[in-house]
Amino acid sequence: MRRGILAIAVCLAVLVLISAPTACYLSRGAWEEAKILSRRQPISEIIADPRTPQDARAKLKVVLAARQYAKDSLKLRTKDSFTTYSRLDHDTLVLVVSAAYRDTLKAYTWWFPIVGRVPYKGYFDFAAAKKEAKHLYDDSLDVYVRPSDAFSTLGFFNDPLLNTTLKGDSIDLANTVIHELTHNTFYASGQVPFNESFAMFVGARGSAAFFRSRGQEAAAAKADAEWEDDKLLAKFWTRVISSLDSAYRIHPSDKGARIAARDSVYAHTRVALVNEIAPQLKTINPVYAQRVQLNNAALLARRVYATDLDVFDLIYEKEGRDLKRTIGRIIGLAKSNPKQPFVALRQWVGVSGP
Repeated sequence: MRRGILAIAVCLAVLVLISAPTACYLSRGAWEEAKILSRRQPISEIIADPRTPQDARAKLKVVLAARQYAKDSLKLRTKDSFTTYSRLDHDTLVLVVSAAYRDTLKAYTWWFPIVGRVPYKGYFDFAAAKKEAKHLYDDSLDVYVRPSDAFSTLGFFNDPLLNTTLKGDSIDLANTVIHELTHNTFYASGQVPFNESFAMFVGARGSAAFFRSRGQEAAAAKADAEWEDDKLLAKFWTRVISSLDSAYRIHPSDKGARIAARDSVYAHTRVALVNEIAPQLKTINPVYAQRVQLNNAALLARRVYATDLDVFDLIYEKEGRDLKRTIGRIIGLAKSNPKQPFVALRQWVGVSGP
């Protein structure tokens, strides 16, 4: 099986080298994915192995149960994803690089087959990630580099659980499984903020519902509290974006003045984070407010995962807090306006845009 997977990866790599300008990057991704797939072991066998530590066994059981809940109760497209486990040689899956222009709120983007244009780029090669980040910074762009413990192949492969994901607690695991299965179920080409924000909503609400179905009310309550923190921060970042837009408009043609105005906005943002937001957070350490990176790349990267989170909840309420029906409704609305899915969602609940 491993030889077969590696042979497929090599063929894909050759095709990529022939046809795509991002050949080396994509071929490296294909090779790394092949290695991940080649190392898969059935989770059921790992659970049954007496050598498996008790803590790991308990977490793996949560993964299988959350996956089954997503399949049976939420009707997400699971295939055989998260039925296997794969161990990497390191404790970080990829480094994700984002960039943005300093004098305007515009993300630097990359284009890839199938998924379209995206505002981030993941690297299995950490040295390459740092080199790309330096190159972008030297080109006078804001840069944001962050680790990622999981990703979805959008259903093209049966994604395994990785050791990088297993280090999280049970609530994080359930959220991650349901989040990634949401991507497997529906992914709008070229609409990264919609896809990620939608998956954030389903992962949060789905994990809370999963734990409630098991009578684990404390875990469900924590999942709900984490979601409330996510929504609080999403509103705050929207305010910061509005402030930056206003600051930039005051200086339409003076780049130096625009950058100075940007720096002033971020100085005020830090004060508001520490004094206003941190005291309201229920599940996030207040130290976050003091250390979180503030620049245009980081801000726009956060917006990818935090756009209109309240609108998803409004649809959820309108659908009687029936999550399965809400998921179907959101997918249907997104398909009705593929170029502007958020517009379709806002119109359906009767709210204006940000």
